Amino acid sequence: MQLNIPRIAIGALRGGSGKTIASIAVICGWKKKGFSLTAFKKGPDFIDSAWLKEASGQPCYNLDTFLMAEKTVVQSFIRRTRGETGAVVEGNRGLYDGVDEKGSHSTASLAKLLKIPLILVIDCTKATRTIAALVLGCQKMDPQLKIKGLILNQIAGNRHASIIRSSIEQDCRIPVLGEIPKLKDLPFPERHLGLVPPPEHHKREAALKFCTEIGEKYLDLDCLWGVASKAPHLKISSCNEGAYKKNPTSLVRIGVIKDSAFQFYYPENLEELERRGGEIIEINALQDKSLPSVDGLYIGGGFPEMNIEGLAANRNFRRSLQQAVEDGLPVYAECGGAMYLGKSVHVQNKFFPMAGIFPVVFNVDEKPWGHGYTILKTDAPNPFFKFGSVIRGHEFHYSKVEEWKEDQISLAFKVERGFGFNGKKDGLCYKNVLSTYTHIHALGERRWASALIRKAESYKNN
Repeated sequence: MQLNIPRIAIGALRGGSGKTIASIAVICGWKKKGFSLTAFKKGPDFIDSAWLKEASGQPCYNLDTFLMAEKTVVQSFIRRTRGETGAVVEGNRGLYDGVDEKGSHSTASLAKLLKIPLILVIDCTKATRTIAALVLGCQKMDPQLKIKGLILNQIAGNRHASIIRSSIEQDCRIPVLGEIPKLKDLPFPERHLGLVPPPEHHKREAALKFCTEIGEKYLDLDCLWGVASKAPHLKISSCNEGAYKKNPTSLVRIGVIKDSAFQFYYPENLEELERRGGEIIEINALQDKSLPSVDGLYIGGGFPEMNIEGLAANRNFRRSLQQAVEDGLPVYAECGGAMYLGKSVHVQNKFFPMAGIFPVVFNVDEKPWGHGYTILKTDAPNPFFKFGSVIRGHEFHYSKVEEWKEDQISLAFKVERGFGFNGKKDGLCYKNVLSTYTHIHALGERRWASALIRKAESYKNN
């Protein structure tokens, strides 16, 4: 099987260079020209993915060779680009940055795996010919990587751009396909995890319009499409996953809390639940008066600390969740969802009551306690994973456990990489509830969706 679709990957020398805005600008510009695009995010990021989804008008999918096998990455990419005009993959961190000194699982390695022409976004602040040296270094680092063009960012003026462009074309022999000047009042505010996500951004349409104008004014969208159109055929021996098909028979109702407090969900995770017979019931923990009738519950990550007063004020919803848990409702919670299931959350010298499933007080700190990929080994009974199973995921949380009685709490996982709840363990368990700081991806952790559906069926039948 092979794929022949126009596609580019957009990388950078480091995080914060402007590749997200450049990616959105390319997508918005091409979409305005009438192209139908699938957007992808390299790595486990939720927030950039949400903005890429807003730009393309359809789900953005994550590609990560740490979380899933390389063959699965290729299969997912092929499957989700069928019928589309083109694809844009936004990288993460620096081009060659990975989990080790060899750059394993980097943007560069993903671009080679998917045979994607790479466009490099360069922050040109206070530099001219040195930019050419940096680009030349990227070219020499791995000659197999096809860097096909540059987007210069933070340009101070015409002379600044002219010197850099001439140096690049002379020393690196690749074209400059965009020159973005220093822009004031960018409509993309940031906080500790990156950009403010779309559900909390009150001027999303204006932000997307801003990026569309960047694409039209400062990027050579036609030449970028020309680069994308020359991407080589991508071949794979087999692609047995087929197109995504929802199970025509819904076996169980799976509640998913989706609101401004809980918004971090991989679309693949929800698709897998549907494919295995789950009907997704969206729930709002800030507004709904009680938990609706569901057979299982999935609470993703997000920003409960930014919505803490609303979560605490909705007492009836919290009480209905408590009762459902006591009745045996299967619940799987990640990161922000795990905080919500605790006794309370400590934010700025105030304690806010949460669902009270676990006797744990969480504190939101000013520094991250867990940041990066995780590897967990199941070493205790829990509702979803067999003893001895190894789980790969990632964590990024500024919260930590402030108060708990560890000897009175069952923890399912030994942390082999990452921080978890205390640097050693992760996965709070109570009845049919599993609450963890680690986010998992359903295409890498196949057992998760089937386990949640199976538990939900048992709960429904009993």
